[in-house]
Amino acid sequence: MSLHLGDTAPNFKAKTTQGDIDLYEFLGNSWGLLFSHPSDFTPICTTELGKTAALNGEFQKRGVKVLALSVDSLDNHNAWIKDIEEVNNVKVNYPIIADEDRHVSELYDFLHPNAAATTTVRSVVIIGPDKKVKLTITYPPSTGRNFNEILRVIDSLQLTANYSVTTPANWEQGQDVVISPAISDEDAKTKFPKGFNTVKPYLRYTPQPDL
Repeated sequence: MSLHLGDTAPNFKAKTTQGDIDLYEFLGNSWGLLFSHPSDFTPICTTELGKTAALNGEFQKRGVKVLALSVDSLDNHNAWIKDIEEVNNVKVNYPIIADEDRHVSELYDFLHPNAAATTTVRSVVIIGPDKKVKLTITYPPSTGRNFNEILRVIDSLQLTANYSVTTPANWEQGQDVVISPAISDEDAKTKFPKGFNTVKPYLRYTPQPDL
């Protein structure tokens, strides 16, 4: 199965390091971050899961619930967590799915097409409160993810879901955003009382509206 933006994220039940979960029940009305890693007891994954734990407060601030996954066993996950916590000086505070039967990996297209059947790529899926897929990113197993970039993307997704704006290249929280071309200048004056700067008729910048 191949997931596309706007698709309904498939629900599933799974065993995790924090007990059995049902995805939809776990997420409730929150945003969700589901990310896969190639294998337990591997160097890059150890740094990634540690970084995610260190950013727990940032995810909570944004109302995002985090889930990690690989096809390793629950026993492996629980043993590996000790290494993650020691190496990164963190507490792993989110569930790690034990997907030994590859059910979730197949639902979310996490299996590497050109490697061993049990190798999951470094994929990221952002799920909105409406259970729709808002973002997918896939990295090769050799490249660790930038979780600060993932937070930046979540900021953009949450902002643009609530306002008629888009975010330009390299945008970060607090910077100017772009008004949707579908909005006329007259309507923009009402919608964006802080004003806007017209660079081109289709490119109008305005201060971030929720600040």
